[in-house]
Amino acid sequence: MSVAFAGNSTMGTSRETGPLRVMIVDDSVVIRGLISRWIGAEHDMEVAASLRTGLEAVNQLDRINPDVAVLDIEMPELDGLSALPQLLAKKRDLVIIMASTLTRRNAEISFKALSLGAADYIPKPESTREASAADIFHHDLIQKIRHLGARLRRKSAVASPPLAPASPAPVARSPVARPAAPAPAPAPSSGSVSTRPFSTQAPKVLLIGSSTGGPQALMSLVTELGAVIDRFPVLITQHMPPTFTTILAEHLARSSRRPAAEAVDGEPVKPGRIYLAPGGKHMRVTRSGADPVIALDDGPAVNFCKPAVDPLFTSAIDVWHGNILSVILTGMGSDGMRGGKDIVAAGGSVIAQDEASSVVWGMPGAAANAGICAAILPLNQIGAKVNRLFAGDRS
Repeated sequence: MSVAFAGNSTMGTSRETGPLRVMIVDDSVVIRGLISRWIGAEHDMEVAASLRTGLEAVNQLDRINPDVAVLDIEMPELDGLSALPQLLAKKRDLVIIMASTLTRRNAEISFKALSLGAADYIPKPESTREASAADIFHHDLIQKIRHLGARLRRKSAVASPPLAPASPAPVARSPVARPAAPAPAPAPSSGSVSTRPFSTQAPKVLLIGSSTGGPQALMSLVTELGAVIDRFPVLITQHMPPTFTTILAEHLARSSRRPAAEAVDGEPVKPGRIYLAPGGKHMRVTRSGADPVIALDDGPAVNFCKPAVDPLFTSAIDVWHGNILSVILTGMGSDGMRGGKDIVAAGGSVIAQDEASSVVWGMPGAAANAGICAAILPLNQIGAKVNRLFAGDRS
């Protein structure tokens, strides 16, 4: 067992300042070492502990008091899915990122973990010797830790009452102390961003883009869109790897009670079904004669993502022109903003999920702050608005 402590603190709530404390829980010494090095190289996070099993994590959580836990699924003594609810019972605001290899079983477990309170998931490369796979894992993991940790601290700061001014404390002298950089500054609140009028053109297709927090948001949203799905095509790009998108499509079919599947290159785009961009491919739309068809693209990542939202949004303009309604849900980064600008310029409309209901207000925040949104709404209001717009409401 390898345990690295970065100091103790009172259990219960997360710190609002200093580096994010990350607990790594994985039975692979190689993965633990790799993640520890990556975290150690970042100025705004530190390794709080490196543990081999879920049982160790549960037993030592009080003493470690991390902000974020990277939790493997398959471990001896206590696996990640079993450890998850025990960890959250001890510390309800702990950010837990599930890590697993790309198998169907692990994808199913990751979706189950999201329903039990995990903040997000990340696929581990099958071999860390494959440079490109390790680079993607590195980039995605650090971004998830940083953004999910920053959101936690913003929530903690809002929940905590302001403290009365105190006398300056003595300055500690430590030659090895590392400066603690603040988490990324939050974007302006969704309540302070102006919107534009909805298009006067009737939408003929619904496009949806999402990332971190997206699976839960999508499954909630599609339960309200039955009438729209029956009459119009619905195309979704969720940042997600292969196998995971297969499982997501099955969940969307159950939630919507409508056909939903990963899109197939060359298939016609018709009302009555949901088309999901398959992991590892960009989904675009083109025409075959007079009919819209799916065009899958194996090109390079866009906005660090594959599939990416922008290629779908931009390609749809050549097919439906300004008769497009697009929705940008929770997610890191700014994917969808540029494509959304193109849609608005062509005469279509964009709706963004609001900050309060987003797991990460990156993608919808970028669209909102670009001034392209006709509405910025809580997730539980988006479905009703979409239904009204497709029924003829233009307000």
